Amino acid sequence: MFVIIRLRRLLAVLLVCCLAAGLFTVFRAKTVSTFGEDGVEVPILMYHHILKDSKRWNKYVIGPGQFEEDLKYLKDHGYTTITTQDLINYVYSNVELPEKPVMITFDDGYYSNYLYAYPILQQYQMKAVISIIGSQTDLYSESGERNGNYTHVTWDDVNEMLASGLVEIQNHTYDMHTNKKGRDGTKRKKGESEEDYKNALWNDLETLQQKMKEHTGYVPRAFTYPFGSVSKESYSVIRDLGFLATLSCSTGTNRITNDPDCLYLLKRYLRPSGKSSEQFFSEIF
Repeated sequence: MFVIIRLRRLLAVLLVCCLAAGLFTVFRAKTVSTFGEDGVEVPILMYHHILKDSKRWNKYVIGPGQFEEDLKYLKDHGYTTITTQDLINYVYSNVELPEKPVMITFDDGYYSNYLYAYPILQQYQMKAVISIIGSQTDLYSESGERNGNYTHVTWDDVNEMLASGLVEIQNHTYDMHTNKKGRDGTKRKKGESEEDYKNALWNDLETLQQKMKEHTGYVPRAFTYPFGSVSKESYSVIRDLGFLATLSCSTGTNRITNDPDCLYLLKRYLRPSGKSSEQFFSEIF
């Protein structure tokens, strides 16, 4: 009788284990995405500046409260924030993505990203991608000036955010984020030879790549076009420099497949002030 009872208990334990394994498999299948026939849809959000002064809110500037409301909306609706490295891993190594991935990006690397956005990201344990302008990070690292309205992140800020694992830093040019002297960001100037253009672009982007390596030990894998200004002659330079993804300012949701080309000129949704999270995201999801 004792042997029979022990055997029944063993069978019960095995049954529970099998059921648990089965349930885990079902749960896992519902929460990750691997390659399908049509790939995975990934919306990317584009932020710039975050300031408390409501008089400064506009198309490119929102308040900290609005940013927190956005993160809360994403979390409450089951979205998981990812980085460009996650996309690269998915395309090149078939590393799984969350079922409802979304990417949060900040252009320009304003100090306000560190001052206001970063603490909120920490609070919600959500990730973001910040594309910095190298010359501005150099400038304010050297001067020590700190003003949420206009200064940019320093190398110390960059290192702290990288170490958190919540922020990925990418290349937004070293000093070509300008529309002066006939230059529209990284777009080829009128009358500029292709060779001169490619040399200028290479030297600028490579400068920030080296600065990043020198100050952080990390080398960006993605490039973000200033103003969304794109010239087809830039494509070969960007690939030759080792960038595996680029971010544009075109609007739309991206379909990520196993084709590496899908990572170039990724579309994004600009997040302006004046809309609730419900209104803004209802136009995307």
